[in-house]
Amino acid sequence: MSDAWITRAETSADIPSLREINLAAFPTAQEADLVDALRADSTAWIEGLSLVAADRTGTLAGHALLTRCHIGDTPALCLGPVAVRPEKQNGGAGTAAVRAALTAAEHLGEHYVVVLGHPSYYPRFGFSRASAHGIGLSIDVPDEALMALTLDAGHPLPGGTVRYAAPFGI
Repeated sequence: MSDAWITRAETSADIPSLREINLAAFPTAQEADLVDALRADSTAWIEGLSLVAADRTGTLAGHALLTRCHIGDTPALCLGPVAVRPEKQNGGAGTAAVRAALTAAEHLGEHYVVVLGHPSYYPRFGFSRASAHGIGLSIDVPDEALMALTLDAGHPLPGGTVRYAAPFGI
């Protein structure tokens, strides 16, 4: 049984809880440190595109982050990290946070999103294999792990190499 999730943009008061969620969700501090570094990067951070999922009591359970990247020279967004408290995983918090993030991006007039992640999870949001659209990375990753999505059918995905924000290190 899943909880009813309340989604909203992060606030400054959420930052310690979001760090805890990322530390709990991943085996190292790498993702939590990445979120902090992205938040400090004015070229990557877009206000309103760090979304949280909270339960009915207001306790944060999930987080989805979209930051600026480029596909070739075309502005796009990178989805990730996406994190959910381990005890709340498989309850819909991650799905709620991702859907809220994609909706917020669409409302801001963004068109493209890429994600490097689990190929069995992200297609539910409309992501498909990026290489099918001529999109790649400068590093080797499994082909099925790099996925892309257009938020507007009137804007087909551009081809090119994804350039992530500096904190990603790629």
